[in-house]
Amino acid sequence: MAVRVGKKFIVLKWFAAALVCLAILLAAMTWFLSIKLKPIVTKELKELVLKATDNLYRIEFSSVNTNVLTGISALTDVEIIPDTSVYHRLIGLKSAPNNLYHIKLKKLSVRNFHPLKLWREKRLEIDLLLFDNAYIEMTNRQFDFNEDKLPQPKKSPYDYISKYLKELRIRTIDFKNTSFIYINNNDPAKPEMDSVDNLNITLKDWLIDAHSATDKSRIYLLKDVAIQLNDYSYMTPDSLYNIRLNQLDFIASSGKLNVKSFVLEPRYPRKIFGSNQGFSQDRYSMSLSDINFTGINLPVYVLRQELFAKEMNIANGYLNVENNNSLPKNLVDKTGQYPHQLLQKAKGSLNIEKLNLKDIDFSYAEYDEDGKNSGIITFEHTSGVISNLTNVKKAKAKNPYMTANLSSYVMGSGKLDVRFEFNLIAEDGAFSYSGQLVDMEGKKLNRITKPLGLIKVNSGDIKKLSFDIKANDKIAKGNVSFAYNDLSVALLKKVKGKDRLVKKGLMSFLANALIINSDNPNASGIFITAPVSNERVKTASFFNFVWKTLLQGVKHSVGLTPQKEQKIKAQIARFEDRKADRQERLKRRALRSKANNPPK
Repeated sequence: MAVRVGKKFIVLKWFAAALVCLAILLAAMTWFLSIKLKPIVTKELKELVLKATDNLYRIEFSSVNTNVLTGISALTDVEIIPDTSVYHRLIGLKSAPNNLYHIKLKKLSVRNFHPLKLWREKRLEIDLLLFDNAYIEMTNRQFDFNEDKLPQPKKSPYDYISKYLKELRIRTIDFKNTSFIYINNNDPAKPEMDSVDNLNITLKDWLIDAHSATDKSRIYLLKDVAIQLNDYSYMTPDSLYNIRLNQLDFIASSGKLNVKSFVLEPRYPRKIFGSNQGFSQDRYSMSLSDINFTGINLPVYVLRQELFAKEMNIANGYLNVENNNSLPKNLVDKTGQYPHQLLQKAKGSLNIEKLNLKDIDFSYAEYDEDGKNSGIITFEHTSGVISNLTNVKKAKAKNPYMTANLSSYVMGSGKLDVRFEFNLIAEDGAFSYSGQLVDMEGKKLNRITKPLGLIKVNSGDIKKLSFDIKANDKIAKGNVSFAYNDLSVALLKKVKGKDRLVKKGLMSFLANALIINSDNPNASGIFITAPVSNERVKTASFFNFVWKTLLQGVKHSVGLTPQKEQKIKAQIARFEDRKADRQERLKRRALRSKANNPPK
């Protein structure tokens, strides 16, 4: 029994020794092959990059480590450098790309490059190419000769590698935690730069073979591109706002981009916002969630930095605008600052065929000159469609109008349906708006009329307010029809030194007795319609111009015409004269009484 155990032990010992020897032999072979392969890999890789890019780029690295058995390799201190002289030569030949890249990274890892397949079949297949903590600088310059360029190369890269390989395929190219720098060099005198960190990019199935260059299912020889960005934030150039973007995901093959949330947050509270500039200005706060795009064209964006999308959807969120009138007004000419005019001036190209809104709350608030009382108007549960949102010349030539069909609830009560139509090519900023507000209790408007207009609606039912207005940079004209019942108002005044309002009794009586039509149509069935013609104040905003035009029609409908305003002013002036005369008579009577009855 002991002999058998001894024999087994000897067999195991020799087997273990053989394994050790084999391991040493394999390690030695790996070391030898790695040493031998290093100069070959270095030379061939550098030559391959030069030939595959038509000498536009070269690759530099400090060292290469290769393990032929595991199929793992790594380059350290890697830099992919563009040759600017070649680039300028290509510009002269009208074959230069719109984007020029400069890439740096500490380590480039190659996982599973299947050396046996490379030796036997001349097919280099890599499972993973990992760029970790890379720095990518992209310089963009638009060239007319690239306007209609396809996302497939004119000359197949296979022509450059066919001497060495039948196929070059990388299953996955990962850029992890990438710092991306974008330089807009379309105005060489004033290049603009933007940057983003912690960007993850995955490129799927990059292939060079005899047929990949003509494969229309591929984008720049790739089957797919995935981009991910988490918790990105930056400050606006004026330092007044922080912008936060959470969880952006994009898949090129589907053309879908999803953003979990977008937040625009003022850096300063309302009371001091704008104080650095020394004047009042609109203060915005916004939060949007469930944002997604469909039909995004990645090649168009890469080529021309144009964001093209079939559809954009935004569901759930709010936009609040505030203005503090306790600061001086910034009386600057705001001509040319309508929404569609600002869109045309935007630096980036934008072409969204349809923008769908669902359940967005809008509000506009103003604080009075004391900064204590605020008036607010809200448009709640706003939904609708904005079509042809674009500043692209070709798209405007095809359709020069951007339209917005929206439904909302004013003060959470009255149903508002409105249609805007913006002329994107009109030099005078032409636009029109029409719609109607129905079934609203007049008292709901007190949240804005009391603090800002010093008018309180005691009663009134809005049956229907319809409007049809055409406007431009200078004037708005159209018609307003306002049907209502039982309208009664009270005129208010501020109590000096106190944070409250009191009723002007006589003024309110005169307004209701002499000016206000309590019903439209009246008891005789006569319905007043109001033609409007409102000249825009040059310092007024778009929103101010729209609602002041509608207000003109509303005032005319309720009876507050210029003629009646003159009448009430004359009535008040006569009352004030009588009051002054009465006080003077009382004063003289008191003096006579004092003279006739001297103190004893």
